[in-house]
Amino acid sequence: MARVFITGSSTGLGLMAGQLLAEQGHEVVLHARNPTRADDTRNALPTAVAIVTGDLTTIAGMRSVAEQANAHGRFDAVIHNAGVGYREPQSTKTADGLPPLFAVNTLAPYVLTVLIQRPKRLVYLSSGLHRGASANLDDLTWEKRRWDGAQAYAETKLHDLMLTLAVARRWPDVWSNAVEPGWVATRMGGPGASDDMDQGHRTQVWLAVSDDLAAHVTGGYFFHLQRRETNPQAHDVNLQDQLMSACTRLSGVSLPD
Repeated sequence: MARVFITGSSTGLGLMAGQLLAEQGHEVVLHARNPTRADDTRNALPTAVAIVTGDLTTIAGMRSVAEQANAHGRFDAVIHNAGVGYREPQSTKTADGLPPLFAVNTLAPYVLTVLIQRPKRLVYLSSGLHRGASANLDDLTWEKRRWDGAQAYAETKLHDLMLTLAVARRWPDVWSNAVEPGWVATRMGGPGASDDMDQGHRTQVWLAVSDDLAAHVTGGYFFHLQRRETNPQAHDVNLQDQLMSACTRLSGVSLPD
């Protein structure tokens, strides 16, 4: 039996992953943005050990979620599932002056990785859209460019893979991997999504808890339990370190070796 924490797990793939883990006999701690969603999450998965509550659009919220998660002890695995979609308007800013899309998709997994007690396995949610993105580390928060929500989303999913690989490189005692869940009909994906919803959550669960030797790896990128090609920029160590430095500067927390 493993103990697993899943961010962004009040609905969609995060909740589905939690339900599957619970069915398999694992202990699951879920996360919801606010108390109302937490109540809905508890009703959807009453066997969850706990529901952590916090808004990942703010650095204070990220710190609170990490603190609450740590109160439950060290986890065997953490699945960084929380994310927002490309429809977020540029004009919206968080309390920290950041685009919510960047705050939730890029900065939050970084901050939570640093602040949550180091687990045995880390799983990050990326997207196939990352292949068409550039890291654009000189304009992470879109101050210099005209806003393009789809491109901004793709960039954050490249950042997630870069974080995955940076952690794999710096923390050899942790299995750090990324997942492409596919375009599935979640609230974010929309009703027109064409990929298999039932497969969208299974790979992250497999990477988090499986005894299958194929899941005992680090620095991998998977789609439906199989490795898949990635954007070469993600593997550039210099770019990874630049992204980690930028996240340190913006959040005030540093990823240790």
